[in-house]
Amino acid sequence: MRDSGVITLRGNHDQMMLDAILLDTDEVNSRWIRNGARNTIESYCGADFFDGDLDRSRYNEGKAYIKRQYEHHLSFLDTLPLYYETDTHIFVHAGINPGVEDWKQQPPHDFIWIREPFFNYPTGIDKTVVFGHTPAVNLHDSEHIWFCGDGDKIGIDGACVYGKQLNCLEITEQLEYRTYFVRSVPAE
Repeated sequence: MRDSGVITLRGNHDQMMLDAILLDTDEVNSRWIRNGARNTIESYCGADFFDGDLDRSRYNEGKAYIKRQYEHHLSFLDTLPLYYETDTHIFVHAGINPGVEDWKQQPPHDFIWIREPFFNYPTGIDKTVVFGHTPAVNLHDSEHIWFCGDGDKIGIDGACVYGKQLNCLEITEQLEYRTYFVRSVPAE
């Protein structure tokens, strides 16, 4: 992907998976279990990997299998940058902490988890921050892309995971914005 110009950024679910598999503490395991571990493990180990409830022993077996068979996936996720910057935009999973003087020095946690402090206050940066993580419907009562009135933020999360839509933002060479979306299709 990198060879074809695709830039992939680290998000909170990537970090949760890495932490659960590589750090393996009770705290990180509990967080990942609450946030998609079962689906992720089943995508690697098979849809019927868990027979019924998520059993901790099978959970650990699944993590070990991923670590053993898909080390290259873990390495890829572990090398993902927290942001990508151009002359006019900053692309990040969750946002920029407006309370940190130099946004590049903010804790890594903020890049992938921040919400209200970011979208409720001006960034103080002369670039537009494009972010996901917080569904647009939580920002302006619509799943369509959110353009902040101050012009310093664009929220692109269409809440696809909640059955809404997948959004796409195209930024042209003339710095015009074009928006696209695909509605979520219910699972059969």
